[in-house]
Amino acid sequence: MKLVLLSGGSGKRLWPLSNDTRSKQFLRVLENENGELQSMVQRVWGQLQNVGLADSTVIATSKAQVDMIQSQLQGQAELIIEPCRRDTFPAIALAVTYLYSIQGVSPNEVLAVLPVDPFVQDSFFERVKDLEQVVTDSGANLALIGVKPTFPSSKYGYIVPKAKSEENYMSVARFTEKPREEDAAELIQMGALWNCGVFAFRLQYVLSILEEKGLPIQYEQMLKQYDQMPKISFDYEVVEKTEHIVVLPYSGYWKDLGTWNTLTEEMGTSQIGTGIISHDCVNTHLINELDIPVTVVGGSNLVVAASPDGILVSDKAASPRIKDLVGQFANRPMYEERRWGWYRVLDYKKFKDGNEVLTKRIGIAAGKNLSYQVHDHRNEVWTIIKGEGEFVLNDELYNVKTGDVIEIKAGDKHAIKAVTDLEIIEVQTGTQLIEEDIVRLYMSWDDIQQHVLKSQKSLL
Repeated sequence: MKLVLLSGGSGKRLWPLSNDTRSKQFLRVLENENGELQSMVQRVWGQLQNVGLADSTVIATSKAQVDMIQSQLQGQAELIIEPCRRDTFPAIALAVTYLYSIQGVSPNEVLAVLPVDPFVQDSFFERVKDLEQVVTDSGANLALIGVKPTFPSSKYGYIVPKAKSEENYMSVARFTEKPREEDAAELIQMGALWNCGVFAFRLQYVLSILEEKGLPIQYEQMLKQYDQMPKISFDYEVVEKTEHIVVLPYSGYWKDLGTWNTLTEEMGTSQIGTGIISHDCVNTHLINELDIPVTVVGGSNLVVAASPDGILVSDKAASPRIKDLVGQFANRPMYEERRWGWYRVLDYKKFKDGNEVLTKRIGIAAGKNLSYQVHDHRNEVWTIIKGEGEFVLNDELYNVKTGDVIEIKAGDKHAIKAVTDLEIIEVQTGTQLIEEDIVRLYMSWDDIQQHVLKSQKSLL
C-alpha cells in the first residue's frame, strides 16, 4: 500500500503564527516525548516511522511549502509538488499520475490518502494499514476511515453507514456535512461516524476517472495542464459520485487542531516564548515569537499569540472567527522557514517614487547554503551579526565573519554557506523587492564550488 499526505492550506484560523507559506501543520507548538517542541507534520512523520509506513509515503504539496517541509523533515520525505494551488481533486490526481507513470506503481496497488496534520495516536495509522485489506475484501471503489464520535459536534462532517455488518467495515449510505448539534446527536444514534478525510482506493479507480474526463494519466502531461484543472475537492468530484463505498470504524483518539481553542488543548505548556501570565489567569495560553515580552494579567480563557505577522488577543471560544477577520490582510508573510534556515522581515517601506526598502534578519544553519543567484531589480547590503561562512561574489570565494559588511549590486552573482550557524541583517533597496526577482544558477555548494573553480581556471 502507498500513502499520500496532503499538505496545503494557509491556516488563517491560526493567525498570526500561520500565513500563506507557514500553514498550521508547520507550527512548532506541540511537545514530543522528550519535551521538545515539534510541529504537526513532524509528529505525524514520526508516527509513520513508528508503524513502518514512512518509506511508502509521499507528500503532495505546493511550491510555497517545499522548503518548510524539507527543513522540518530534514529531506526524508519524497515530495510531489503542485505547480500552482488548486484543490484536493487535482492534487490527488497529480499524485496518482506520479505514482503510476514515474514510480511505476501497479494500477492494482491500494493508495491511502490522508491529511498531513491529524492529531492521533499511533493506533490510528495501524488502522490506516487495514484499509488495504478492506479494499480487497469489500470490492468497494472507496474505503474510508470514520471516527466514532465522542460528542455531537457541528464542526465535522458525518458518514452515515447502512445497517451494521458482521464484517470489520460497513457500507456507506450517505454523508452529512457539518450538521447542527441536535441533528448531529440524532446521526450519532444512527451509528454515524466523523469523517476524518481518510480514504483508500486502487490506483486504477482514479486513473479510469481521469481517462473518462479526458485528462492525462501521465505525470508530465498532467503537470503541463495542471493550471487548467478544476478547483474542486476530491469529496465533491469523486466521493459523492461513487456508489460502492465502505467505511472502517476507528474508536481511538482523533482531533482536528485547526483552531486556537483546539490547538491549545493539546499544548504541553501554557506559555511559549518571552512573557508572563499572572497566577490568577485561568485557561490562558501565550505564544510569543517576538523578542519583546508579552504580559497577560488577570485574563482567563484567552489565547494571546504574537509573531512578526501580527498580534492576536482572543477569547478561546471566539477564536475560530479569526479567519474571517484577517482575510482582509494582504501583507506579505513576515516570517518563513526555508530548507537552509529561516528569515524574519524587520521593516518594509515603499516610497512615493516607487523605491522600496526591505530589512530582513536571516538565519542559516551550519552546513547549509543559499543558492548561487542574481537579482535584476535590487541592491543588497549584508551585515554578518553572528557566525562564520564562505561567500561567493561574481565567481570569487571569500571567508566572512561577524562584523563583515557585504555590498551586492543588481546583477551580481552571489551565494553564502554557513560554516557555523550564521545570522545576517539584509537590507534590500530597489523597485521590485519580491521573491520572483531571483534567478538561481546553482543550488548545492558542491556545484557552486565547481563552477567557481572552472571560472578561475579559465582566467589563467
